Amino acid sequence: MSIQNQATTTTNGSLIISYSYSGNTHQIAQGIQAITGGDWCEIHPWQPYPTAFPELLEQVKREVQSGYRPQLLPGSRSPRPYKVIFVGSPNWCATIAPPLSAWLYKNDLSGKIILPFYSHCGGVSGDLRGDIVKLCPKADVCEALGVINDGGRELPEIINKWFIKTGIADI
Repeated sequence: MSIQNQATTTTNGSLIISYSYSGNTHQIAQGIQAITGGDWCEIHPWQPYPTAFPELLEQVKREVQSGYRPQLLPGSRSPRPYKVIFVGSPNWCATIAPPLSAWLYKNDLSGKIILPFYSHCGGVSGDLRGDIVKLCPKADVCEALGVINDGGRELPEIINKWFIKTGIADI
């Protein structure tokens, strides 16, 4: 069954939730939306992250090590009516960014199928899937898709291969 067929068997298809700092994760989310036709919603922390890299890195390390979950701006969609939820984040310190962690923590995703994706620049990927399983133990969390930068022209093919590999689609 393809993701589109599976998604249409639920009331409202699939939901794509993402946090993007540099725009790379945003591009991946748009690629997933183009293929699935799912609803997409970006999340944003109440307090934006620093634009200077040294300050950003220092803050991110501190937040990841302490398990900090920032307050998010209002406006994200409720995951309640969706069965399939794509969740995207940059890979920060070998895990998901704190804004996505905050969103996952505050939403009950029991019984949902979660497809995590992340952008990275070639660093250590860590266990992003495992980190999401810890936050959503009653969800079916599939293998995470890691994409270097925004995937470029190969992004649709990368996404399709991920769908096949995770068993979510027979494209």
